[in-house]
Amino acid sequence: MKATYKKYILNFKRPSGTSRGVLITKETWFIILEKNGEYGIGECGILRTLSYDDVPNFAEKLKWTCDNIHLGLYVLLENLIEFPSIQFGLEQAFLSLNAATPFKLFESDFIKREKSIPINGLIWMGDEAYMLKQIKEKLTQGFKCIKLKIGAIDFDTELSLLSSIRHKYNEHTIELRVDANGAFHQTEALDRLKTLSEFKIHSIEQPIKAGNWNAMKNLCENSSLPIALDEELIGIFSVTQKEKLLQTIQPQYIILKPSLVGGIKGCEEWISLAEKCNIGWWITSALESNIGLNAIAQWTYTLNSNMLQGLGTGGLYTNNFDSPLTVKNGALFYDKDKKWKQNLINDLCI
Repeated sequence: MKATYKKYILNFKRPSGTSRGVLITKETWFIILEKNGEYGIGECGILRTLSYDDVPNFAEKLKWTCDNIHLGLYVLLENLIEFPSIQFGLEQAFLSLNAATPFKLFESDFIKREKSIPINGLIWMGDEAYMLKQIKEKLTQGFKCIKLKIGAIDFDTELSLLSSIRHKYNEHTIELRVDANGAFHQTEALDRLKTLSEFKIHSIEQPIKAGNWNAMKNLCENSSLPIALDEELIGIFSVTQKEKLLQTIQPQYIILKPSLVGGIKGCEEWISLAEKCNIGWWITSALESNIGLNAIAQWTYTLNSNMLQGLGTGGLYTNNFDSPLTVKNGALFYDKDKKWKQNLINDLCI
């Protein structure tokens, strides 16, 4: 078996704002396996400044992985504990190599019968006019749940946006989720959550910065607005530590991004522990290209979750890869009439 890796820069159609800054490009990497003329591909979706494996020797570790591909998937995964995005890329690549076709990784009704995965519509930070424009577009597109990035513009303006949505649509018509990306200060967080709860919001992701377990525990205990942990899960690798985090903070939900928490294996550990603690969960992409998103979506469908998932990021880029993934009426489909870009893997090998 031969393994190679390739860097690829994704370009956003429009600069996209978060509380950590504005995104214009997104760096990603691919692992390509070749054996007896068959190919497999996996995406290592690193997020600079957020991923645990955002380290200077990331490319060097990818090279080591490819040079030692003969060790096999399970041995490599154990040696890549602190490189969760590479773990997920490897899982995808081996699934891809062993599949009937490189992009059909999990046989299910998602790809056989075009069954859909209900998803939320993502609203990026920006000025009030831009955010309102996005909201109107998502509602027109049939989304029943929208997620707003908050914490970067004036809080009163964000409240005004939420008020305008709720004035037109009640909680039974549109589910609202908000994501603060850790933007709230601990001293103000509880008051802000109380204010936000007045808008009948489903949940808030990561209201304060990760790593403050006692402060987050206090919020989860005292907030009337359900809290979902996101960044809090990054860098927690052992089952013992995962269990300790959940038992200490006792959140209402956790959000799982395979590229950030150790791929499919890492996510399934979190899911098992969360369900034991009666903690809800859903899956979210981490701005991968359609290659990584395809793997996440196919795997997510097999979990039979009744939660709305966060998988609507395939249309963000000008230079994404043509694929059957299609968003329609607030859901993600695998449209069999659409094809993957011809010679995609060969092009990436060049």
